[in-house]
Amino acid sequence: MTRQTDVDLRDFIRAIPDFPKPGILFRDITPMLSNPDAFHKAIDLLCSRYAGMCIDTIVAAEARGFIFGAPMAIRMGLPFVPIRKPGKLPYESMRHEYDLEYGTDTLEMHTDAISAGHRVLVVDDLLATGGTVNACCTMIEKAGGKVVECAFIIELDGLGGRKKLEPHQCFSLLTY
Repeated sequence: MTRQTDVDLRDFIRAIPDFPKPGILFRDITPMLSNPDAFHKAIDLLCSRYAGMCIDTIVAAEARGFIFGAPMAIRMGLPFVPIRKPGKLPYESMRHEYDLEYGTDTLEMHTDAISAGHRVLVVDDLLATGGTVNACCTMIEKAGGKVVECAFIIELDGLGGRKKLEPHQCFSLLTY
């Protein structure tokens, strides 16, 4: 039996001031990843939330979303769809450009990754302003899929990401 039931995930989130620029308090998940009990607990908590729900596919944006989305897909017996930066996917892809708080970015997804009517769970490590996951949701819906929910390890409550993702439902393990 693992000790993960005794783990408080907050103990494995490191706060780093002034990263990546002055005034930002970065929430670092790498201590969680380096502790097998904490990492296992995070995956267990997310998988148990979605057990029994009608989900066809798990989608995650690179790179940190992959860390949680891929093991969830394996555990739940679901396909995993990676959403990547431009030029990283080898097959025909759709793209979506979106605004960031400090510029623009672009994400791509294979055109055959989501079929019409697929019920999709979007997974990422952190919900801040919501731009990246909103771009994922836009591509999923453009492909004919339906976003069931957006799941996060951490949500930064004061940055408005949840509001930006409306009408999609959001779930976070930790809120700061």
